[in-house]
Amino acid sequence: MVFPVIGRLAPSPTGAQHVGNARTYLIAWLSARSSGGMLKLRIEDIDSPRVKPGAAVAAREDLQWLGLDWDGEPIVQTTRLSHYQAALEELKRRELVYPCTCTRSDIATAASAPHAGEEIPYPGTCASRRVADVQTLQAEGRPWAWRFRVHESPTFVDRFAGEQHIDLKQIGGDFVVWKKFTAPAHAQPDAAAELGTPAYQLAVVVDDAEMGVTEVVRGDDLLPSTPRQLLLYRALNLAPPEFAHVPLVVGPDGRRLAKRHGDTRLAALRAAGVKPEALLGLLAWSCGWLDQPEPICARELLPLFRLESIPRRPFVLTPELLRTIGYCI
Repeated sequence: MVFPVIGRLAPSPTGAQHVGNARTYLIAWLSARSSGGMLKLRIEDIDSPRVKPGAAVAAREDLQWLGLDWDGEPIVQTTRLSHYQAALEELKRRELVYPCTCTRSDIATAASAPHAGEEIPYPGTCASRRVADVQTLQAEGRPWAWRFRVHESPTFVDRFAGEQHIDLKQIGGDFVVWKKFTAPAHAQPDAAAELGTPAYQLAVVVDDAEMGVTEVVRGDDLLPSTPRQLLLYRALNLAPPEFAHVPLVVGPDGRRLAKRHGDTRLAALRAAGVKPEALLGLLAWSCGWLDQPEPICARELLPLFRLESIPRRPFVLTPELLRTIGYCI
């Protein structure tokens, strides 16, 4: 039996969507639609301190402007906290997580060597704790997070990047699946967990599994997240999707797009009168599907889509390239 492809678009409303986001969304959309598959839209808004008012609505408008549609109603993470809580309870039941009281400064101080620009490996300070130890922390009024025990680093084959083996012990070790909180002294430990917030790794695993997602196309900055998520899929007895991690869009300095490179927000391009077909043509050219940048709509790219045609290096977005589509920064 051949199962339908189900992809997803998952904007985070922590800021405006920019040209780099558009390129990744286009690749994800074409990958699913070119095989007759479905696309689900998920708004990843659980990072509440960083969520910007109106950004979720703006993200949907940006996708619609680009001509990237989706199937069904959008899924909003903040409406699904009970699903993440149930997954956490399963991890707790199996003693696959433990309560961790370490702060970032605690972890940095415990590091044996500097890790400039890298994630500091967790030294295992709290790893001897059991789930039941949360009762003592609760009685003491101490904040804690739930941290997942990493015993292996699963190898996986990425549809774009090929076989990958990322040593999780070297890039962080045991990782947080539920962010820190302080429970009231009178609360029961299980109920208290509801006061916290699920971390990205746990939420996306639960969401993708329940949404039936069969392929995840995203930026290669998330490659290190994949073995962590695979461990969670196994722990929760869920079937993982296939992954394809594609190169990012960077500025002339080789760094990922940011304000220092000028205003590359899709809303700014739209306000300046840039046609979506012009931007799509530039992005399609950057992926090797067109010989030169020329206006084209998303559906016209369906027969041209080839994942393997995308260059392996990041796409450098310059002011000169933006001027070719009628936009100046």
